[in-house]
Amino acid sequence: MPYSSTGEHTGARIKRARKVRRLTQRELADLSHVSYSTITKVEQGVMPASPSVIGALARALSVPVTELTGQPYMDELRHDQLDGLIQPIREALDVYDLGPDEDVTPRPLAELETHAEALCALVRATDIKKAAAQLPGLIHEATTTAYSTPSDRSWRLLASTYRTAYDVTTKLGFTDLCTVALDRMDWAAQRGSAAPLSSMRQYMRALAYLRDGNYRRGQQLVARGLAVLEQADSGQERSVVTGQLHLGAAVLAGREKDQSAAEGHLAEAERIADQTGPAERVHWLSFGPTNVMVHRVSVLAELDLYDEAVTSARQVTAPADWPRSRLAHHHAEVARAQLWTGHTDAAFASLQEARRLAPQQTRYHPTVRETYAGLDAAKRQLPHSFISFGSWLGM
Repeated sequence: MPYSSTGEHTGARIKRARKVRRLTQRELADLSHVSYSTITKVEQGVMPASPSVIGALARALSVPVTELTGQPYMDELRHDQLDGLIQPIREALDVYDLGPDEDVTPRPLAELETHAEALCALVRATDIKKAAAQLPGLIHEATTTAYSTPSDRSWRLLASTYRTAYDVTTKLGFTDLCTVALDRMDWAAQRGSAAPLSSMRQYMRALAYLRDGNYRRGQQLVARGLAVLEQADSGQERSVVTGQLHLGAAVLAGREKDQSAAEGHLAEAERIADQTGPAERVHWLSFGPTNVMVHRVSVLAELDLYDEAVTSARQVTAPADWPRSRLAHHHAEVARAQLWTGHTDAAFASLQEARRLAPQQTRYHPTVRETYAGLDAAKRQLPHSFISFGSWLGM
């Protein structure tokens, strides 16, 4: 039976979009290069849609991926009182070119920098609600500071606040706002002569294209980010951002089923991580040997090598202070691989661990929802807590 009592699952949305385009399932299969049997099973709700399948179908149907996944999940956002935090962020992003605000008296630059770092830490600790509540005021203060006392340092501060806006809006599913935040980030980074921040912006744009299923464009952006980094001084900062770009490129190549390219990028990231060691707090990218290991799991799953992904996941041992947001994301990806290998109990345990580590993030994670749907469709005996988990997700 379908995995959602309301019918509002990804498969149902795909079916609705297909009918709007007046396409048969076979016609959609031809356009998307997704097999007819996969489309049939996904629409019926008996098979979860992988990110690559969703991306391919979204391109063929000429709709955003979020239209098929149902993001942002407004009912849940309202329940968590997060929906009201988005409009102030939107307004703060919109005043970037208006100069200093006479109604804003910013704190000293050093204090604002400390606050900006604290918000990055909140996001990594997955306290998205608290970060989102504090972010608009900090953006307004940083904007006024950048205009009133312009310097590389003040512009870089502003770029950092825009980066946090990207992180928050992405995790809550507001793709329109995360794109705006990235544009603002690049605008401020250029004024602050911050090549690493400009390069990070290309990396984050590449991730946006990854989510939208446009992998070639994402790879182009990674290449541009690496080119921008050539302007930066050599050192750990440049190495960390370079390594993270290679990790992003590896996932993009995996999504395109280019195993050779993916392995090449992973190998280069691993080489850099061996030099930098754990460097999770450099621009809060979580880069280091552990991040290389969890990206290897991601890449194997993207290559549909699920057995190898599950085996590789067993080798990951994250330090106790590793960012909870990144670790929760990893457990969500492991759960997907475990589902596809038939380890349903282990998959649900991984979803529960993701929730324990990062409840706000996990609730709005599309992979979590697809994996839960797949577990429901597997018709296996799962504990009563499985139903409770679905209610918590809003499914």
